[in-house]
Amino acid sequence: MAKEVAGQIKLQIKGGAANPSPPVGPALGSKGINIMEFCKQFNARTQDKAGKVLPVVITYYTDKSFDFIVKTPPVPVQLLEVSKIKSGSAEPNRKKVASITWEQVQAIAEDKMPDLNCFELKSAMTMVAGTARSMGITVTGEFPFNN
Repeated sequence: MAKEVAGQIKLQIKGGAANPSPPVGPALGSKGINIMEFCKQFNARTQDKAGKVLPVVITYYTDKSFDFIVKTPPVPVQLLEVSKIKSGSAEPNRKKVASITWEQVQAIAEDKMPDLNCFELKSAMTMVAGTARSMGITVTGEFPFNN
């Protein structure tokens, strides 16, 4: 017999660095989930992505058991990493802080593709470019899918 789902919790945690302190502890503790067990499993699964911010969706059941899905890092985090800047522009429409190429946008789009709500790489690249634009990052070069 299938377990009955009691709910879901969405968190963003640095890879390999889950610990019982906030935000993890209070979010899981209020639902009656074993916090240390989650931290051990999450840290074991994300050792290779240490230090990167990772979204995680935790599904918990009525018998207090749980399972979770670790997603790819958010697009803004990947854009900051690629452009080697600390943060986006305070005024993205007036002040540009960095520039990236369409090849870099394509690499991010391919990495993020499973978590996006689109089916084509062209659409995913457009979404990533839009996020870059809203952060004050310009995308240089020719869009590779102009036909």
